[in-house]
Amino acid sequence: MLLAFSRNWWALVLRGLAALIFGVVAILWPGITVAVLVILFGAYAFVDGVFAIAAGIRGSAEIKRWWLLLIEGLFSIAAGAIAFVWPGITALVLVVLVGVWAIATGIMEIVAAIQLRKYITGEWLLVVSGLLSTAFGVLLLFDPLAGAFAVAWIIGIYAMVFGILLISLGFRLRGLERAPHGMTPHPV
Repeated sequence: MLLAFSRNWWALVLRGLAALIFGVVAILWPGITVAVLVILFGAYAFVDGVFAIAAGIRGSAEIKRWWLLLIEGLFSIAAGAIAFVWPGITALVLVVLVGVWAIATGIMEIVAAIQLRKYITGEWLLVVSGLLSTAFGVLLLFDPLAGAFAVAWIIGIYAMVFGILLISLGFRLRGLERAPHGMTPHPV
């Protein structure tokens, strides 16, 4: 496998460059990134709904509650359609859901820390984590558009780091391609 990778080092470099470019675009134009994510979610939800309906219909003889798959599939197709028709609403709803989840998680962490304070030391870390999670959720609910852009920036930063690592790996493998078979250029 190492030989195959070293012979195709250039493919890793090209993948890395593509990831790097995508990361820069995601950071410079986060609105485009959010729109693409919403479209991908819509496509996924639609396909998932079709498969759920097919599974429900095909399993109607064996599955006792096959109609639940049918309902799930219809909801999934509806979610996909909403993502295509109103992409702005979908992004907003997604950020609001993350905000509500962060607040609920933060409150549960604070409650757990209060209950655990008699049994463990360092429970304040759980309190701090809960406060940060709650604050993050409140910020998302206060300005959901900024939250959507933050997601795009996080994806962009990840893509840039991933791209740089792939480029680096590709050039390191290029050195292995030139080494005689059975020998490594650098001792491990």
